[in-house]
Amino acid sequence: MRNANLAAVSLAAGGGLVGCVRKPVGAITAGMMVPENLPVRACHLPPVRIAPEREIRTVVGLRPFRPSGFRVAKEMVGETAVVHNYGHGGGGITLSWGTSKLAVDLGLPGHVGPVAVLGCGAVGLATARLVQEAGFEVTIYAKVLPPETTSNIAGGQWFPASVYDPDKTLTPEFTEQFVKAARYGYRRYQIMTDPRYGIRWMRNYFIANQPWRSPITGGQFGLIQDLLPEIKDLSVGEHPFGTKLVRQFDGMIVEPPIYLPAMLTDVRIAGGKVVVREMRSLDEVKALSERLVFNCTGLGAKALFNDAELTPIRGQLTFLVPQPEVTYATLYENTYMFSRRDGVLLGGTHEMGDWNLQSDLKTKAAILLKQAELFGGMNNPAMKCRA
Repeated sequence: MRNANLAAVSLAAGGGLVGCVRKPVGAITAGMMVPENLPVRACHLPPVRIAPEREIRTVVGLRPFRPSGFRVAKEMVGETAVVHNYGHGGGGITLSWGTSKLAVDLGLPGHVGPVAVLGCGAVGLATARLVQEAGFEVTIYAKVLPPETTSNIAGGQWFPASVYDPDKTLTPEFTEQFVKAARYGYRRYQIMTDPRYGIRWMRNYFIANQPWRSPITGGQFGLIQDLLPEIKDLSVGEHPFGTKLVRQFDGMIVEPPIYLPAMLTDVRIAGGKVVVREMRSLDEVKALSERLVFNCTGLGAKALFNDAELTPIRGQLTFLVPQPEVTYATLYENTYMFSRRDGVLLGGTHEMGDWNLQSDLKTKAAILLKQAELFGGMNNPAMKCRA
């Protein structure tokens, strides 16, 4: 099993939402709820119960953002080849397999000997697994391991959000990398829907009070439209959100508390070594015995490799008591809701350049208020949804 693709697992675990026809929410498989189907219509979506007393925790994470997009590039540091794979913004879990594939295709050809990976979040773990699948021995060097990584704070919805500055003109080279990474990651997660990875299909509803900035065929939606099945704009009466504009598509949810430990276990089963150690300088990188190093340090690359473009985008999340009957996700005016096994996740802050990891009570109150506005207005009798 040393170099086996442990991720190529059963597709038997279906996924999705409760439909308009009232059916059981889901089945219990290996101790986890697996929703039975994606709905034909959105009419009978159960609302999230928003109340301060339902909070179970609030956390803060820092997205590693580069306005020009993630960095996948190779450079020599002394006699050591370093392949960079960082700067994914809010799309770290989404793009982790895809950018890691770009990175290993860039670094492994012609290499002989063991390989080092810096970082043990979603990007580092995907890189390590692909290195192992190619037949190389790997050692992960990381400051922290799951559940203490930045990836553990992520919502985990499969969608490449906040990956680059949408007002910036993307280079053709980055656009090609972005699309390749999205496609590979999208397909890789589809063969990892075994419950032990915490991945399932999920319907997403983007909700707005004003017209969309771009049509379905434009902007980021246009770049990856074929990776968003069932994408469509719903008319009033086709959804339970009153007169709001609603855009739906099907995607996947990757639950970090389940996924990351499973990935780390796969690395270890395949013979990988893990060393808890922070790299503080390039001299420490050059001193490693491995001559090929994959840099997956996220925000750590700012100081370690002097990336002046890399900056944090602060995100604060509040979790409510789990609601197993809620199996969909929403994005509403920069706030969002993902329903997971470990709770109903409410988020929406994007504070550029803010390194503060302390939770803010005013921010939490604002998120709860906006979410209460959305879910409190669902299924209004005056705005009947046509089932």
